[in-house]
Amino acid sequence: MAKEFVKEITAMEEDFAQWYTDVVTKADLIDYSSVRGSMIIRPYGYSLWDNIKNELDRRIKETGHENVYMPMFIPESLLQKEKDHIEGFAPEVAWVTHGGSEELAERLVVRPTSEVLFCEHYKNIIHSYRDLPKLYNQWANVVRWEKTTRPFLRTLEFLWQEGHTCHATDEDAHEETTKMLDVYADLCENVLAIPVLKGRKTEKEKFAGAKFTYTIESLMHDGKALQTGTSHHLGDGFAKAFGIQYSDREGELQHVHQTSWGLTTRVIGAMIMVHGDNRGLIIPPRIAPTQLMIVPVAQHKEGVLDFCYELKEKLGKSFRVGIDSSDKKPGWKFNEYEMKGIPLRLEAGPKDIENNQVVLVRRDTGEKLFVQAEGAEQAIAGLLEDIQSGLLEKARDLREQKTENAAGMGEFKQALKDNQGFIKAMWCGRRECEDRIKEETGATSRCIPFEQEHISDVCVCCGNKAEELVYWAKAY
Repeated sequence: MAKEFVKEITAMEEDFAQWYTDVVTKADLIDYSSVRGSMIIRPYGYSLWDNIKNELDRRIKETGHENVYMPMFIPESLLQKEKDHIEGFAPEVAWVTHGGSEELAERLVVRPTSEVLFCEHYKNIIHSYRDLPKLYNQWANVVRWEKTTRPFLRTLEFLWQEGHTCHATDEDAHEETTKMLDVYADLCENVLAIPVLKGRKTEKEKFAGAKFTYTIESLMHDGKALQTGTSHHLGDGFAKAFGIQYSDREGELQHVHQTSWGLTTRVIGAMIMVHGDNRGLIIPPRIAPTQLMIVPVAQHKEGVLDFCYELKEKLGKSFRVGIDSSDKKPGWKFNEYEMKGIPLRLEAGPKDIENNQVVLVRRDTGEKLFVQAEGAEQAIAGLLEDIQSGLLEKARDLREQKTENAAGMGEFKQALKDNQGFIKAMWCGRRECEDRIKEETGATSRCIPFEQEHISDVCVCCGNKAEELVYWAKAY
């Protein structure tokens, strides 16, 4: 790669934060807007979100959910109905105080999440057990006034889906909470090639107003964790606050049990930080807007462009294929599409045409293969599957390498210093210890894994009897 091209991207070992910023801007994923902490998602970045959205929307509908849309604005009085909820979101809400030149009689919130809007609606449409379950999902934007921002990972406005469901029993709501967490885990691992840990958030870290929160957590290349998706069992707290009741089979009034769950554009940031390298993006084939980029070599020579366009038409029936027939030099094109993370590049020039072959180059390993033109489709299919599975395996290996056990605070701090990543440690369940660990190390509880291990009898922090294993990490 040309030196001048490499200089456009800071080496991740030198400054990981700057590497990330360089990648998202140089690869044309985003641009900055005039409002601090807001981003313009450019076509290449939005096409990634489109593909993620399509994959997830299909899975959501397959589990029986319907898409709806709720208003952007929430009256202050409505938000105040659930005490824990408003207290949890108060520091992040954006207020609308004027309509045109007139001051509003009641302030409006630009939605940070839509629980209260769904609750207001559910109160009006749920009357009988026959109306349950209600399985709704919304694709929308939300606003949270973050102090520190970074493209995709934490912005004032972001895109997401938020599911909101009502059930007759606590058991049904619990089943829904688990089911949707599994949907998120499947999307991350089998589409985005991001391995995840599944577990429950501590009381401190759970969603404001929830009975409990389930989470999937992933580990970035720099050893920091990222909450990748959450599924909340809301219990009947919101239902009691909003009066959402139904008549059961015996004619008795009961409160519904609710869930909410969401996944956002931050998964794009996760994908970048899990798979990217010093040349830029590496995009898993199943989510790549372009899976194969055809680059003609010596395209001014007779027959080269015709050969390449014929290939594009043929291969485009099976894959998402692009072609660059611009007058830029092949070397520039190679570098450009490596930076954009396109999984496979196909090169074809006069000698290749003469030998009835094409050259395939993998983005993940840089491996170059020569295959016969008539067998290209089969070879490409196999390579894309190899790249997809290879990225997941590589990410899993890195997570394993960056996961340490700690029995005491000394081990905990040393592990973070020597090999920043996940720390598995026992916990007594007390908030005081959770707070102390964060204060002394900067690490937070990421999840209480469903699959528990016993690595010690005592809490890593206080030495008292341990209740459960927790994954800890510094996080985005």
